[in-house]
Amino acid sequence: MKTSLVILAAGIGSRFGGGIKQLEHMGPNGEIIMHYSIHDALEAGFDRVVFIIRRDIEQDFKEIIGNDMEKVCPCTYVFQSIDDLPDGYSVPEGRTKPWGTAQALLACRGVVNEPFIVINADDYYGKEGFKLIHDYLVENCTPESKNFCMAGYVLENTLSENGGVSRGVCKTDADSNLIAVTETHNITKTKCGAAVPDGDAWKEIDPRSHVSMNMWGLTPALIETLYERFPAFLDGMKEGDIKSEYLLPAEIDKMIKAGEATVKLLPTDDKWFGVTYKEDKPAVVASIQKLIQEGVYPSPLF
Repeated sequence: MKTSLVILAAGIGSRFGGGIKQLEHMGPNGEIIMHYSIHDALEAGFDRVVFIIRRDIEQDFKEIIGNDMEKVCPCTYVFQSIDDLPDGYSVPEGRTKPWGTAQALLACRGVVNEPFIVINADDYYGKEGFKLIHDYLVENCTPESKNFCMAGYVLENTLSENGGVSRGVCKTDADSNLIAVTETHNITKTKCGAAVPDGDAWKEIDPRSHVSMNMWGLTPALIETLYERFPAFLDGMKEGDIKSEYLLPAEIDKMIKAGEATVKLLPTDDKWFGVTYKEDKPAVVASIQKLIQEGVYPSPLF
């Protein structure tokens, strides 16, 4: 069965310290984090890459990564747009950003017709998650099924040394099926593990908790459900709201609680890293160099 890697890259262009963080060179030959994700996905068995981008960055995106990747594997481009709305709806005055990760996936409707993995453009996930999700999709899923999966990362393996991060803290049943994902903000690394602000104090969080890093194994049935529910999301927005987003984790959470889908948590001990803060870059560069020295990656990568 064919499977695809879908990369959420429409957010490229949000700047940190004068640079575009998703396109910062991290490898010794100018590789960016996306290069490593694509390498790991292809190695795991995924057949093609689908980039979700914005029209206004298409040319630059292809020059920086797309043209090179087209020599390695089949690549498809789809476009997230702020005005890609159901009939009868329009962009509220003052809104400048697209509608979030669930709306981004709607750009894949009719293009991705096979089970797929979806990831963020600027996160390094490690190899294990790609392999776990690929094998689960092949063994358990059809395009019409709503039995999904996600890579569950250990919280302490996903923290930044340079400030708080947002993570989806997972709750599962005895069979490792996801019950809920609680979006938790400003999780900070501490001497004891991890904690979040709680009024004037700090509340500890189990550093061995599993969290979502937005690495999901999904099917086209999910895209159809998101398409059907988008009008209800828009109707539920309050007048004058120009910031609410149609988010993938929240919609999957609703499906789970309504008994419309199952999500198997596939635990991985791989260490995540990314550039949440400008100060994260040296650690990412050093981590990749270490992986190269250990023989995990060739250099150059492709």
